[in-house]
Amino acid sequence: MRGAVQGVGFRPFVYRLACELELGGWILNSAQGVVIEIEGAAESADNFNRRLFAGAPAHARIQSCESVQLEPLGNLDFEIKESTDGGDKTALILPDLAPCSDCLREISDPRDRRFRYPFTNCTNCGPRFSIIAALPYDRANTSMRKFEMCADCAREYRDLVDRRFHAEPTACPRCGPQLAFWNSLGQLRARGDEALRLCVKAIRDGKIIALKGVGGFQLIVDAGNRSSVLELRERKRRVEKPFAVMFATLENIQSRCEVCECEAQLLSSAEAPIVLLRQATNQWDAVAPGNPNIGAMLPSSPLHHLLLRELDFPVVATSGNQSDEPICIEEREALVRLRGLADGFLVHDRPIVRHIDDSIVRVIHGTRTILRRARGYAPLPIVLDREAPSVLATGAHLKNAIALSVERNVFVSQHIGDLATPQAHEAFLRSVGDLPRLYEAHPEVIAHDLHPDYLSTRHARQLPGRKVGVQHHWAHVASCMAEHALEPPLLGVAWDGTGYGTDGTIWGGEFFLVEEERCRRFAHLRTFRLPGGEAAVKEPRRSALGLLHGIFGEELWERGELLRDFTSAECKTLRGMLRGKVNSPLTSSAGRLFDGVAALAGLRMRSTFEGQAAMELEFAIDPLTTDAYPFEIREGSPLVLDWEPALRAILEEENAGKIAARFHHMLVEMVVTLAQRAGQKQVALSGGCFQNLYLTERAIDRLRAEGFEPFWQQQVPPNDGGIALGQVYLAISELRELS
Repeated sequence: MRGAVQGVGFRPFVYRLACELELGGWILNSAQGVVIEIEGAAESADNFNRRLFAGAPAHARIQSCESVQLEPLGNLDFEIKESTDGGDKTALILPDLAPCSDCLREISDPRDRRFRYPFTNCTNCGPRFSIIAALPYDRANTSMRKFEMCADCAREYRDLVDRRFHAEPTACPRCGPQLAFWNSLGQLRARGDEALRLCVKAIRDGKIIALKGVGGFQLIVDAGNRSSVLELRERKRRVEKPFAVMFATLENIQSRCEVCECEAQLLSSAEAPIVLLRQATNQWDAVAPGNPNIGAMLPSSPLHHLLLRELDFPVVATSGNQSDEPICIEEREALVRLRGLADGFLVHDRPIVRHIDDSIVRVIHGTRTILRRARGYAPLPIVLDREAPSVLATGAHLKNAIALSVERNVFVSQHIGDLATPQAHEAFLRSVGDLPRLYEAHPEVIAHDLHPDYLSTRHARQLPGRKVGVQHHWAHVASCMAEHALEPPLLGVAWDGTGYGTDGTIWGGEFFLVEEERCRRFAHLRTFRLPGGEAAVKEPRRSALGLLHGIFGEELWERGELLRDFTSAECKTLRGMLRGKVNSPLTSSAGRLFDGVAALAGLRMRSTFEGQAAMELEFAIDPLTTDAYPFEIREGSPLVLDWEPALRAILEEENAGKIAARFHHMLVEMVVTLAQRAGQKQVALSGGCFQNLYLTERAIDRLRAEGFEPFWQQQVPPNDGGIALGQVYLAISELRELS
């Protein structure tokens, strides 16, 4: 049996079932999954097969079951054999899971030997991906191998009817990992439960604490202490980007946020992600400045549960790093990299094998959409409809994640992040080596982005194997196709910030017609110049200037009312750039179009984090405005969607809410109009712009109303975190060529 069948209580479940049906035989973990041999009466064997699937443990995911009939041996007893590690490594590794109700009950019971023990777990919960070093999933192959089980834990571990039977991370206060509290200099102040109490006191006193969690360090501070939150912003150099907030209970979240049934289920799930929710009242001005939404989460480990119970108030729980760096996973490393950030450190001695951030999800059209795929979801695979040679895909430059195909499974790594710092690059290199090593894979094909300067592309070209370059936006569409097992023909819509086009310009507002044997660029947004290049990404006013220059040309510089956000010196420099086409690349980017419109609406001239201007444009939408701005279609191959009529109308409008609403409605009508022109029923929506709730839900509704079948991403992010899946899909597909 192949799939997620290790570390989920599958062997004791099979043992009990076989014994109940009086079947002989055995079960063992292998590098491919589990191997079962049963022997007995035909009726009992048939009953076993039926109940094997119907009653499997909750977290088991059975992908396939291959069986063969053998001659009976006369076995009367059923046993669990020692694991084997031979053959190809294809068994699925389970993600790290939040504590189950049984473990939470134990840490709350003063009579239980695990009372207040922050590393309590069982077969149904606890760390997995963050602690495993090799397959099969046995204690000796995890970072728990350094902790020798006491007699009580060893008895539970060997007891077939105990829920801790072969729970590899199992431990207790006598034999397992221990907490310690350090001051900002790394000097020991307390151990064990006293360390937790000192941490609680420090947070109550307004201090910023670095806490070593399941997959790395988090920075923790009282979410209701405005001055402490602002201090964290200053130290972390995170001016306005929202922080996530951890609450003790679902009821606490519901008292402050609007929570639908699907969102409640996600919050309470074993994955325990950060869920983007609408605030009931905008009371978190320091946590999420100017943002009606908040990222809320419940405790994801026993340690977090104990901490939040003691505090009895919500806390900011953000990644333990400086901006653009990966999170710290080792105590001494954290002491260096987080020096000046944290006032104290709550650490433990269970090693973390690989860094894993908190996942972020959003409910779009009643369905979970993963925006950052990490703890709880990685590294469960996307299953393709065909086997292929092993492919390693190195992903994009921003929101990087890599992917590895083994047989039909594509294992998408945890979120790695933006490859902008030496630390992030090192984390990327570790992950590129880690995933193939874990599965003992030898990739025959290396897939990468076309951008020659991406660090992910440069590294890909140094690896052994046949190289396949994949256009960025084509990979976005292919990622959606792979997730939903879509077959051509279809229309793919890929809208994001930037991506290297096959013509050397910056793409980002693309429509692809995917046919049986090829894919072609069917249409795109009208191009405009970005004065200053990369500087325009951080200054939406530059995108606005590029849009205006596209309309008015040299006449723009005589219209002072359109230049009031620039000094005369800036105008002189920017005019020279645009006139000489110097450091002013052409782009069809929907993301930069969002930025320009946000600036023209007076909402955001300079951004302090990626996507800020587009988010504020979404927040500003006037719900009573239902009409759309006009646009034109320029005939040709490809078609060009011209936004000039909309821009001219925007210049006559003073109400930002109406501008935002009509602009979004125009984008939706562009999608519907191009779907009608393409004449394909299936429409795949991908790219970072489709993280926008308003845009995506209305595009889905309008497409369905016109008889189309829209698809949007749910298992992997629509942003660049999903690029690697598309790269793998295209590297093994006959559809690879883009014309």
